[in-house]
Amino acid sequence: MQQAVALPATGPAKPKTHLGDTIFEFLARASGVLVLLLLGSLILSLFIGGLPAFRAFGAGFLFSAKWDPVHQIFGAGVSVYGTLLTSILALLLATPVAFGIAFFLTELAPSWLRRPIGTAVELLAAVPSIIYGMWGFFVIVPIMSQYVEPPLIDLFDGIPVLQDMFSGPPFGTGIFTAALILAVMVIPFIAATMRDVFETVPPVFKESAYGVGCTTWEVMRSIVLPHTRVSVVGGIMLGLGRALGETMAVTFVIGNANRISPSLFASGNTIASLVALEFPESPTGSLKLASLLALGFILFVISFIVLAISRTLLRPKLKA
Repeated sequence: MQQAVALPATGPAKPKTHLGDTIFEFLARASGVLVLLLLGSLILSLFIGGLPAFRAFGAGFLFSAKWDPVHQIFGAGVSVYGTLLTSILALLLATPVAFGIAFFLTELAPSWLRRPIGTAVELLAAVPSIIYGMWGFFVIVPIMSQYVEPPLIDLFDGIPVLQDMFSGPPFGTGIFTAALILAVMVIPFIAATMRDVFETVPPVFKESAYGVGCTTWEVMRSIVLPHTRVSVVGGIMLGLGRALGETMAVTFVIGNANRISPSLFASGNTIASLVALEFPESPTGSLKLASLLALGFILFVISFIVLAISRTLLRPKLKA
């Protein structure tokens, strides 16, 4: 009878590390660190550049409506108000249209038509913003001043609240026109997100609903939207982030007036448009330049908050 020979215990074999894998891992890690360094340096440079403005005006800088380069008094209130108002109005205008596009492409359009329309919608995202601005100034502004604003001003005249929201001379430029242009610009982003998440709904869910007699709209309302609600909201927030930082298109059509008015037809400005107009005329080391950099820092913080919220809303769907 042969006696079994006990072999020495050994751990699991370690995979061989090749030089190419090591180099690739290093480059990948370096790329990730580089992005963080760039992001950190950007926000740090804006904060340091705007520090003189924060020191001179304190927390009131965020809410002050004064922008007086002659007396060196600056405030971010008007531009922050214009930025938030135009972006929110743009979402209110763009979201129903984007939902209709996504609904049509996923549920109603024949298969041969889905790709051309989907491609056309996505191409809108590739149009430069200055083209949107020129189109808005030469096409949309005359239409607004002649055919849209005068009837609305007459329609809501005498109605409390609404007469203040739709009042003033019909110049065509203003907050509402800027929001309209922004809406056209963010529709492709929201529609593409909605279409992609609508297509992730398992077909068996929709087929079961159709099997018990649900209509197409009932399937969308009771099956698709509840299943994709979080991702849809995340896509809308991504569109908001896109609208917040738009510069040239808004600069063309918003009127660039530094005042807050209850009327949506009144001129105003945004952080991006104000920086674009005032930056070339700001001497190095001046308080005006520091105020513009402080505005850039505020816009960065607002955009970061919006995008962080959107990523948080999208994360459960991405993990699925």
